[in-house]
Amino acid sequence: MTTLSTTPQNPLVRALHRSGLLAEDLDYHVVRASMVIMFFFFGYQKWFPYEFERLVPFISNGPLIWWLYPVFGHAGASYFLGVSEWTFGSLLLAGFWDKRLGVLGALGSTGTFIATVTIIPFMPEGWDVAAGGFPAMTGNVPFLMKDVVLLAVSLYLLRQDVVRLIRQ
Repeated sequence: MTTLSTTPQNPLVRALHRSGLLAEDLDYHVVRASMVIMFFFFGYQKWFPYEFERLVPFISNGPLIWWLYPVFGHAGASYFLGVSEWTFGSLLLAGFWDKRLGVLGALGSTGTFIATVTIIPFMPEGWDVAAGGFPAMTGNVPFLMKDVVLLAVSLYLLRQDVVRLIRQ
């Protein structure tokens, strides 16, 4: 059995190298850009009434964000989240040039996804009883599960930016 050689003679490796997929830091930049895009779109939807009501089961059952409704009301809570998401997205974008700002964005992103992941155990009717309950997701829980990955991505960016800052 032969293994994929990293020598320039391997045509697959040569093609991948020419395409830029093997460029140093490509994964880091793609992950950062995808988080910026994600925060822009999710932040944008927070400005519209359809989202105010869509957020009710999440905010109402969030052990770390339940306080948003008593403090800001439904529309205000949505606006608060939108501003937060645009702020973290902007800081992540600025992190392409300034790692200190990238660290702040990654910290905000990490906090965002800690807050949303902690909703999962408290979401009513989140586990399908007919299918045996946990781990058969239902309702809003499948939507929240993506945040487990986004939390991991946030931690990755935080680590990368701190390491790059230390090396400067």
